[in-house]
Amino acid sequence: MQTKYVVILGSVMSGLGKGVVTSSILKLLDFYNYSALPVKFDGYLNYDCGTMNPYRHGEVFVLDDKSEVDMDFGLYERFLNKNMQGNQSITGGKLFGSIIEKERRGGYLGEDVQIIPHLTSRAIEMIQNVGRENNLDVVVVEVGGTVGDLENSYFIEAMRQLALKEPTVFINLTYTPKMEVVGEQKTKPAQQGFRNLLQSGIMPDFVVCRSVDRLLEKTKEKLALFANITKERVIDDSDLASVYMLPLHFMEQGFDKMLMEQLGFGNSINSEKLDMWKNKINNILNPSAKVEIGVLGKYTGLSDSYASIKEAVAHAGAELAIKPTMRWIEGEDLEKGDMSKLDGIGALIVPGGFGKRGIEGMIKGIQYAREKGIPYLGICLGMQLMCVEYARNVCGLEDANSSEFDPNTKHDVISLMDEQKSVKDKGGTMRLGLWECKLKSGTTAYALYGREKIGERHRHRYEFNNNYRELMEEKGFVISGTTMDNKLVEFVEWKNGFGIATQSHPELRSRLEAPAPLFVGLLKSANTSKTANTARD
Repeated sequence: MQTKYVVILGSVMSGLGKGVVTSSILKLLDFYNYSALPVKFDGYLNYDCGTMNPYRHGEVFVLDDKSEVDMDFGLYERFLNKNMQGNQSITGGKLFGSIIEKERRGGYLGEDVQIIPHLTSRAIEMIQNVGRENNLDVVVVEVGGTVGDLENSYFIEAMRQLALKEPTVFINLTYTPKMEVVGEQKTKPAQQGFRNLLQSGIMPDFVVCRSVDRLLEKTKEKLALFANITKERVIDDSDLASVYMLPLHFMEQGFDKMLMEQLGFGNSINSEKLDMWKNKINNILNPSAKVEIGVLGKYTGLSDSYASIKEAVAHAGAELAIKPTMRWIEGEDLEKGDMSKLDGIGALIVPGGFGKRGIEGMIKGIQYAREKGIPYLGICLGMQLMCVEYARNVCGLEDANSSEFDPNTKHDVISLMDEQKSVKDKGGTMRLGLWECKLKSGTTAYALYGREKIGERHRHRYEFNNNYRELMEEKGFVISGTTMDNKLVEFVEWKNGFGIATQSHPELRSRLEAPAPLFVGLLKSANTSKTANTARD
């Protein structure tokens, strides 16, 4: 079968949720047993997301193959329950870089290299390669940015050219605000977006419209008129209780059948896949319990910084029919010793991060959780600080620290990896991607994963210092997982209660249909603990 293409473009404004729409369309194709993968274009000139501050661009998502990519790749994996690859991420930096490299090698044989056709042709080639290499029925292309932006205009032109060569469906995600003063849905911004899209030479086959409330029929009629499509092809994307409901919401409107028809596909659905998805949604909407999870971090002012943490908690909740709520706590707020911000939480998570800011507050929070018996999960930085806290307060090493935060500490319980000491470049140089780990029998980690050999994704430079391994184990600290060669510590635990941490990022491999074991264990422990009872209604 010839590979076909679905291209999703956003208009009016950024932040409408193209990633969720793209993921939902991928899930619809999966329900119908068609092989589909996404390609994401981002216009920035960075090679990848690895050097970006989470406050600027949300969390950096890491793939098995070590690629540091846009956070939308997390959505793709969570919906499809499949691993993505780095070549599915196309940035302006990658695109221009490949053109310049080829030109320097003499690859253009004396031509004057231009945006059209050289850059646009290269963009098309990169997309087609994903389809060919994976033998796909459909490649779903999410175009980052907003129609009308200078930084994605050449890529939109490439998509216009793609449609001249390949069967291509265009979907425009737009926005209809509701002005409280007049009490009606306004279509004028969307109309302007349609004009920009038409001026680019692209006419949408479908319009998906974000709104707070359901789209009114008269709103659909007006949008359809200006987009040159029938009213049925204007699809509501109003606010839902969970993003995972969107594929089902699309199906309620017949979008799935219209899309399959547009692609020339059959309409035989896999009822087993659909029923499994519906069961997860039912657990989300009808939980049997409720628990509040505290997230003590460095970037809590922007929850997208911890998007995968939030989703991994949600996946565990869907697995257990527990409704988790999140309490975001800044590490700096605990540095003066006021622990009241932790009152009533059912469990505590300390996620990853870089830099010294807020560290002492996080250590105080971890100590509070250990001494009060609050279930605890530490991730990357959260594991390192769990080691520092234990070294200080149980092992008697009062000035124990990480050499990242105090290069002159006498007890660098956490230290820079030897191979990192000579690294100068920042991009793509950390311990990245999937690493195998060996778990120790009889530990919490082993019980949660149910096997000895596992694999999780990593993104860090500092490690547990093995010079302190014997001392800390003598004091009751449990080292429950190491790399396969036993050289690097991967999992640690408290001897009593539920307190576990990992140097990896298990949230990155969590999916709705396959929740991360550590998060399932955390919620289960929180739901049965005395502290969780105070957070329930």
